[in-house]
Amino acid sequence: MQPTDSILIVDFGSQVTQLIARRVREAGVYCEIAPSSLALAAYERMKPKGIILSGSPAGVPEEGSPRAPQELFDKGLPILGICYGQQVMSHQLGGRVEPGNQGEWEGEFGRAFITITEECTLFDGLWKVGERHQVWMSHGDKVTAFAPGFRIVAVSDGAPFAVIADEERQFYGTQFHPEVAHTPDGAKLIANFVH
Repeated sequence: MQPTDSILIVDFGSQVTQLIARRVREAGVYCEIAPSSLALAAYERMKPKGIILSGSPAGVPEEGSPRAPQELFDKGLPILGICYGQQVMSHQLGGRVEPGNQGEWEGEFGRAFITITEECTLFDGLWKVGERHQVWMSHGDKVTAFAPGFRIVAVSDGAPFAVIADEERQFYGTQFHPEVAHTPDGAKLIANFVH
């Protein structure tokens, strides 16, 4: 018997996808992980209340890198894209992602600090405009143009799109990894999303 409230985690091969599931379960919500190639079938079976797109060792600009089933974006469900998940969502919805090895920028790895620039439902009871918070980054590619409907709600020195939000569709993207312990408030951020 499956709970009525559930989250589908679409796995693009991240080493820490199990940590995303752990954070969701710690927030008291049932979840299942499905590889991107089986995500639509998992959606049809589960009928989840939300979707999380995982990170990945792949790069969105790479030929043949994994994608989310396009139909998932049309289901009217809240979606949280984490790192690669943010990038693939941006790319598939009309934004632009570029390899990080172009020019001076080599990527952003390890501890970083984001600055909250706008209010966002994801930050309710957690972060306020103007505050700086520690997060954990691990990305080589970068979003250089976000998709229509999105706005930037947090920035870091290396990621001008550290957190993006389309509140109307309830689509959110974090360039950092909220699931890891190195992002101190990450579990609360995931709990905000799943609730």
